[in-house]
Amino acid sequence: MDGTLGLVIVDTTAGKVQGIERGGVLQFRGLPYARAERFRPPAPPAPWAGVRDATQFGPPAPQNPSVTEAILGMAPQEGSEDCLVLNVYTPAADDRRRPVMVWIHGGGFTAGRSHLPIYDGTALAGWGDVVVVTLNYRLGALGFLHLDGVVDGVEGSGANGLRDQLAALQWVQDNIAAFGGDPGQVTLFGESAGAMSVAGLLATDAAGRLFHRAVAQSGTAEAFLRPDVAAVITEMLLDQLGLTPATAHRLLELPVEQILAAQTAVELAMFTAPPERRWDGPAYLALPFQPVADDRFIPADPLAAVRQGSAAGVPLVVGSTRDEWNLFLMSELNGAGLSEERMQRRAARLVGPDHRDGVIAAYRAIRPGASPTALWSAMASDWVFRMRAIRLAEAQAPHAPQVAMYRFDYPTAAFGGLPGACHAIDVPFVFGNVDRPGMELLLGGVDDGTRTLSERCARAWVGVAHTGRPEHDDLPWPAYDTTRRATCILDRDPTVRDDPDAEIRELWTSLLPVA
Repeated sequence: MDGTLGLVIVDTTAGKVQGIERGGVLQFRGLPYARAERFRPPAPPAPWAGVRDATQFGPPAPQNPSVTEAILGMAPQEGSEDCLVLNVYTPAADDRRRPVMVWIHGGGFTAGRSHLPIYDGTALAGWGDVVVVTLNYRLGALGFLHLDGVVDGVEGSGANGLRDQLAALQWVQDNIAAFGGDPGQVTLFGESAGAMSVAGLLATDAAGRLFHRAVAQSGTAEAFLRPDVAAVITEMLLDQLGLTPATAHRLLELPVEQILAAQTAVELAMFTAPPERRWDGPAYLALPFQPVADDRFIPADPLAAVRQGSAAGVPLVVGSTRDEWNLFLMSELNGAGLSEERMQRRAARLVGPDHRDGVIAAYRAIRPGASPTALWSAMASDWVFRMRAIRLAEAQAPHAPQVAMYRFDYPTAAFGGLPGACHAIDVPFVFGNVDRPGMELLLGGVDDGTRTLSERCARAWVGVAHTGRPEHDDLPWPAYDTTRRATCILDRDPTVRDDPDAEIRELWTSLLPVA
């Protein structure tokens, strides 16, 4: 490692890179970890001569405008298919062998980028004495379109976005020691689609080999497409582009803008389809472009694979926010609330007309006086996120030294009529970024209590990287098991509760048991 005037040069397997120091932490931005032709698996990056400038972030994956970036006040950034880059934040490029934390961003598998300010790894790396890596991966149809049997030579394309993540983990194994990291202590963490990715990778043979600890924030091992469903989505996209299976090879050459436009049309068609035309499984998320579980890379039943020990030995932290669905209602309703009739229709769609009244009554009992909108948000939050987190914890608990469960309850005041701990509100807390510009748009203001909770959360996540356990001297957090079901409630005054809202958990288990 050489350095002058704040510029630092490090050797990687592909060539030398020059980073920069910011806030006492070294940053290496836009490092290529792989390259890939359209719809094909990632390959190692092309080597370069001389010293590559790593002081600027690379382009994100091609994508349509996202609600998340709008909420955070971020301007859209032009994407590129040459997007397989990552960023490294490290206290020093020395031989200390620090734990490594690899972040997978969310965005519904169709949006997001590794270098949003909310994901800045400077704070975690600096006082946590860890190396933080954030990465891009292919998104939408370009990352997850299932083309098996349609286009020759691109088999397995429905999981290419996760293959990209695996390639980044392999890059970490091969290179992170040069950045002061320990390839034998890699923690994989992510939120939303990032957490779904973590869960999917737990089900593969990468677990325990390329990463050794895991944190899944508001994600699930169950939101993956079956090949037959993915084939229907492919037909829909081809139809939008005026293609047939016989002419589908033209996808390899079409302008990105046409593919993104067709992708939007398919997403809209799925979101507005009547219930009888929706498929089961991941339909509750209305995400037509997400990883395909076809036994080629991702097991056909990822949760069953975890239950059978695919990630044996990997400590896991998993959880959700209390009011996940509020974020999605905000973008859907534009300030208008659900009527009682509309809430009942949605509940019937979720659990069936025979169980609708019983489920609504159960939620009214624990949330007396709640509006129809709040009741629907509670149902959707629990079923889509909380129950899936519990199922993943139950699956991994027999195979790991420790599994820890949390629920993030800190409420935001940013969304007017939909207060609460909405989806993604936990992210700036675990990165220690609550004071960064733009966070007040998500948090609705920051005070000393906000900062204290952020410190506790960030210390817990760093603790996982160092020891596999989130508990520390300022945050009690016992292990999760199916007897006590101890859950850390992360709020201004964190507490531990055994089996919170047990009656709701038991209700969902009785209605929709694990297969």
